[in-house]
Amino acid sequence: ENIDLKMIPELSKCSVLMRERSRVEETIYNMQRAGPGSLQVISDFDMTLTRFAYKGQRVPTTHSKYRSFKIKKLLNTYYPIEIDARLSTEEKLPLMVEWWTKVHELLIEQKIKKDMLAQAVKESRSMLRDGYKVFFDLLSEFQVPLLIFSAGIGDVLEEVIRQSQVFHPNVHIISNYMDFDHTVSIRASFKGQLIHTFNKREGALSHAAHLTELKGRPNVLLLGDSLGDLTMADGVMNAQNILTIGFLNDQVEERKESYVKSFDIVLVNDETLEIPNAILKNILKTQEHTHSL
Repeated sequence: ENIDLKMIPELSKCSVLMRERSRVEETIYNMQRAGPGSLQVISDFDMTLTRFAYKGQRVPTTHSKYRSFKIKKLLNTYYPIEIDARLSTEEKLPLMVEWWTKVHELLIEQKIKKDMLAQAVKESRSMLRDGYKVFFDLLSEFQVPLLIFSAGIGDVLEEVIRQSQVFHPNVHIISNYMDFDHTVSIRASFKGQLIHTFNKREGALSHAAHLTELKGRPNVLLLGDSLGDLTMADGVMNAQNILTIGFLNDQVEERKESYVKSFDIVLVNDETLEIPNAILKNILKTQEHTHSL
């Protein structure tokens, strides 16, 4: 028997592309049968959990909270390279490291105080996607770990999640954290290894080993907006069912083919978490019904 996807009518929308619908249905069905105790969710942050655009305006990323002309200039230089369908990951890699390193140097130069950070987030238009509350609350309610991998700045995205009041205990963040020098609370440097768009695999492997609550959770729902995000599940031990959802926000025609080939589900210009939420409800709620029988 297989899942009847009429139960998830959202998947029939024209903004939803699937290479192989039957495989998606089967994966959701398997995850549902295994229940919440076998599930973990791994997600990118900028332009995946946050909107790409709002009312026609690009929404700022965690780096661009510091509205500095220089950071914007770097974005305009390197972002087109990151999404260029003609370049291979190998060709992009050194340039991405260069971009992230320059951004971090600029931020260190700006000597940001920790309390300024909360204020910057408050004033910025950083918006989590519609449906974020349902998403975070559902995962918390069923104690499903949510691992957020971000090439952005951990301190900023933690602040965004906190101010949105969804920083539940099941949320873990792997990102680039600032090292505040406690005496004057001025940014000294970044801690740990640099995480950028294309080295999430290394981050995934090293962190999965530490988080004991991920052990025994072989089913993964993965959300991302770049092909580099697909490696975020590489640290999962004995993975059984992995369902990947890709947000295709930009350069749709040029990238559609590679996204449909790489992600199980591709969401075109969708600024909401409606589809991940519908899938989660399906995986989690049926479990509720079986409990009450």
